Amino acid sequence: MIEFPNAKINLGLNVIEKRTDGYHNIESFFYPVFDVFDVLEIVKSNELNFTSSGYSIPGEPKNNLCLRAYQLLKNEFSLAPVSIHLHKSIPIGAGLGGGSSDAAFTLKLLNKIFELKLSDSELIEYARKLGSDCAFFIKNSPVYAFEKGDEFESVALDLSNYDIKIEYPNIHIGTAEAYAGVTPKQSVTSVKEAIHLPISEWRNVLKNDFEDSIFPNHPQIKSVKEKFYSEGALYASMTGSGSAVFGIFKK
Repeated sequence: MIEFPNAKINLGLNVIEKRTDGYHNIESFFYPVFDVFDVLEIVKSNELNFTSSGYSIPGEPKNNLCLRAYQLLKNEFSLAPVSIHLHKSIPIGAGLGGGSSDAAFTLKLLNKIFELKLSDSELIEYARKLGSDCAFFIKNSPVYAFEKGDEFESVALDLSNYDIKIEYPNIHIGTAEAYAGVTPKQSVTSVKEAIHLPISEWRNVLKNDFEDSIFPNHPQIKSVKEKFYSEGALYASMTGSGSAVFGIFKK
């Protein structure tokens, strides 16, 4: 069985405060992008196996989020071994949520293959154990995200009449580097409020807090954002903790 885990972009990202558990409370708007995706194949097998192609995945294969998702369900259900192949097309360390998407789609595929009959709500609870934004990809629809980025409020937003261009400057930004330069603070304008304004006004009110520290260290990323605006983007921003940048254009 094959699925296509898609990317997401962040429309605004405010780091509000550091939590006692070491994580940060944020607020952002997650929007799925379906034309940027990985390819995930899972089939029943005689032994558990994971392989990958495309972008090289750092770390030991045994620690991959897809295998962690399998083990999470196997702890509670009698799952037969599977063979998992992941073709990575979503850049890694780009802020596009590729790894989280792969994990969430693994849960969804296993739910189908083994007929576990888990509801979306139940899958979301499992996904939360794998990563802060994994849960988003269960329903895969636009949401206002808050707390650790794993609490959601559905908000109607349709950008299908616009072109979304994404450029990856081939720079890997680690989560530790991203948060090291951020000073948590309450936002002047909430993402939840800003998202309802005309897109032409987003440039002035919809901010990504990570840009302030990442742009000085990686001017190539800033230049991509500036290029999109010079090409007529209504709104452009780095997504997540970087390094991919997107621009929203009129069709």
